[in-house]
Amino acid sequence: GTSRAASGTATAELRRRLENELEDIRGAGTWKNERIIASRQGPHLRLAGGGAAGILNFCANNYLGLSSHPEVIRAAVEALEKFGAGLSSVRFICGTQSIHKDLEEKIARFHQREDAILYASCFDANAGIFEALLTPEDAVLSDELNHASIIDGIRLCKANKYRYKHMDMQDLEAKLQDAQKHRLRLVATDGAFSMDGDIAPLREICQLAQKYDALVFIDECHATGFLGPNGRGTDELLGVMDKVTIINSTLGKALGGAAGGYTTGPKPLIDLLRQRSRPYLFSNSLPPAVVGCASKALDLLMESNAIAQSMAAKTQRFRSKMTAAGFTISGKDHPICPVMLGDARLAAVMAEDMLNRGIYVIGFSYPVVPKGKARIRVQISAVHSDEDIDRCVEAFTEVGRKHGALP
Repeated sequence: GTSRAASGTATAELRRRLENELEDIRGAGTWKNERIIASRQGPHLRLAGGGAAGILNFCANNYLGLSSHPEVIRAAVEALEKFGAGLSSVRFICGTQSIHKDLEEKIARFHQREDAILYASCFDANAGIFEALLTPEDAVLSDELNHASIIDGIRLCKANKYRYKHMDMQDLEAKLQDAQKHRLRLVATDGAFSMDGDIAPLREICQLAQKYDALVFIDECHATGFLGPNGRGTDELLGVMDKVTIINSTLGKALGGAAGGYTTGPKPLIDLLRQRSRPYLFSNSLPPAVVGCASKALDLLMESNAIAQSMAAKTQRFRSKMTAAGFTISGKDHPICPVMLGDARLAAVMAEDMLNRGIYVIGFSYPVVPKGKARIRVQISAVHSDEDIDRCVEAFTEVGRKHGALP
């Protein structure tokens, strides 16, 4: 009885502390509600309890519109029927099917690299690479605004850690100079930064890496499939495909939108990850339907660059019209278009009011972005029409004036 009473007291104390913390989040205006979608992912949605599918969706990572592409869906169904619902196993025990090896080969070919390895997510890929590759003799130099999964992956490794100012090449060079005392130096950066829509200066990073004999790693989750002439990413866009050593990216955004991630690069590195990368060794294999989706998405991209190239004009249309209306849009020439507002409550209230006008967007605030830099992140998709974009801008203008974000 005493033991149960003690346990009950501990549970009550935990509940009290958690409820106080949750109340603080609500009070700060940073509470994140999850809206329930009752239709396919796409440019037009139906929300649960929201009636007809008349909501315009401007907050998905569905850059190429492939999440609901009929050929992608058909490929998933065919893989499900042929290879089953899942493997009930990790890869090295009895979880590798021919479609997994085929997709890895296709990813490597798409990125023009030697080999590739699949993960359950790019978060897992980032969690798995630094610990396996770097030792206490090595150094990793990370952009201060890198994605949380890169930060967490670096925390797991025992390398000497340097953080350089966001896209600041002088600071990176200073830290590379200091890191010369270490055996191996790895510069880690997002290719495209998801919160601000800006693109890493990869040419300059690669020049510094060559000068100081370092390797370059990029996370391409918000670039793969649509940046560059053939959608291969920021290294293709900036002409440094032969100078970037390692790429991590996702299958869960432009490449079908389901799940999964990968690392692609030198074959010995990929072989080492199969032996040492903990998220790979201890996670179930990607489900066949997910593999089928991603494989078909890559087929579509490698057959034609038309889908990838359709992004540029639509992105420019939104950015130019919003700027003309008086909004500040962060980043440059990327379909991530953050509407900078500063105040967390303003971002949340404006996003809710936009939904009332049939536009689905989300306000981002601390801890997702720094305090004082709240924004509504708009994401353009290849399947948005010009009319969709214009309607979104009109709604932003109305809501912005209503809440004082515009004069």
